[in-house]
Amino acid sequence: MTEAKTETRLPDRRIDPETFEDTEALDIVAAELALYLRRGEFGAVKGFFVVQEVADIAGLLDHMETADALVAMRQLPAADQAETFGYLSPSTQVALSEAMDRKQLARLMGAMSHDERADLYNVLDPRAQEAVLPGLAKAERDDLRRLASYPEGTVGSILTSDYATLRPEMTAPQALEALRQQAVDSETVYSAYIVDDAHRLLGVLSLRELLVARAYQRVGSLMDTDPVSLRVDADQSDAARLIARYDLIALPVLDGEGRLVGIVTQDDAMDVAEEEATEDIYKSSTVGPIEGGVREAGFLSLYRARIAWLVLLVFGNIFSGAGIAAFEDVIADNLPLLFFLPLLIGSGGNAGAQSATLMVRALATGDVRRGDWFQMLSREMLIGLALGVTMAVAVSAIGLVRATPDVTMVVAAAMIAIVLMGALIGMSLPFVLSSFDLDPATASGPLVASICDVMGVLIYFGMASLVLNSQPM
Repeated sequence: MTEAKTETRLPDRRIDPETFEDTEALDIVAAELALYLRRGEFGAVKGFFVVQEVADIAGLLDHMETADALVAMRQLPAADQAETFGYLSPSTQVALSEAMDRKQLARLMGAMSHDERADLYNVLDPRAQEAVLPGLAKAERDDLRRLASYPEGTVGSILTSDYATLRPEMTAPQALEALRQQAVDSETVYSAYIVDDAHRLLGVLSLRELLVARAYQRVGSLMDTDPVSLRVDADQSDAARLIARYDLIALPVLDGEGRLVGIVTQDDAMDVAEEEATEDIYKSSTVGPIEGGVREAGFLSLYRARIAWLVLLVFGNIFSGAGIAAFEDVIADNLPLLFFLPLLIGSGGNAGAQSATLMVRALATGDVRRGDWFQMLSREMLIGLALGVTMAVAVSAIGLVRATPDVTMVVAAAMIAIVLMGALIGMSLPFVLSSFDLDPATASGPLVASICDVMGVLIYFGMASLVLNSQPM
């Protein structure tokens, strides 16, 4: 008796976006998809893909074995394959590229957008790069080499050459017809760039302005002659900041002679902003850069990203131990002091981490600049003092229960001084690092806490030594 086929359990509607926030649920859908591919039920898979967004399909392929993901991609219409490939994680792109023959990979890259094609080219190994180039048209090869040559982290590394251009002498109807012809190969036509014979940027014109223009009006009289632009060698974070500040759909990128070399689109700027925010979060906890996501990172990658600062901070914390050892006599005569040590040290570190986080973010967004340090310092002194007094009042109640009034007075005074010290160090350290052209994000978290630990020990036991009439060894 022939075994009946299992009824298809693939969803017949678009996957809930929340599924992509749940790794386990996503793995279940990806495994079910792989099962139908292996059974050859391609019709069910194609029907499933029809109702999904391209980005969501890529999310599923990222959770599949390479062989299954390759078969799944072939079930997509040719026009969707390149777009889907662009949404895949770099590790999946590399794995699929290695599994394809060179002609297939060349066809796929030829259909990809210019910037995504360059990104893929840069992650391929040199042999694969050389093998795939002959399969591309000469214009595509030249464009690919140019885009791939820009240094990582610069605006050039995220720009695309898929943009629409107009000439200043065109009338409005002529310009609309030109945009219609360029729309298929352009990343966006909502902003058109007006160039001269040398391809120097003359201005920018929005599609809306062109649509409401009179038939006799020329592009040169309609365009914005002073558009926001950026040099190709500028930092990529500058592009994200300008696009956000001026609410741009795309930002024109120029070379040193004012020639238009490409544009940075809003979606690429969002990717940069996310990448920069992730990098700052890692640095705030003294974690080094991690290639790809944490989920895909290997043991050695995660180990290298974390070990350097941990070892350095271990040696930094030796000073805390040395400070405690220097006041052994004070501690021996007043053992209740030890009860309050973690509380005081932790409070200083927490106050410092708060201040550092606020300043790092303010410096990153441009809300605060290097020259604002003195103004920020005077305000932080008042805030730190107010926080310290409030916390001293709270800890005094515990002190009266656990220790003598003299010890309680030391604890309260030390709390004020330590919290104030932590707030000032946390606020100032990002400015110091920034003045040496170092990333202020490094100032947050463990680094500030380690400095505050050492200073807190010295302040606490130094006060105890004075008030309780003892001297350090």
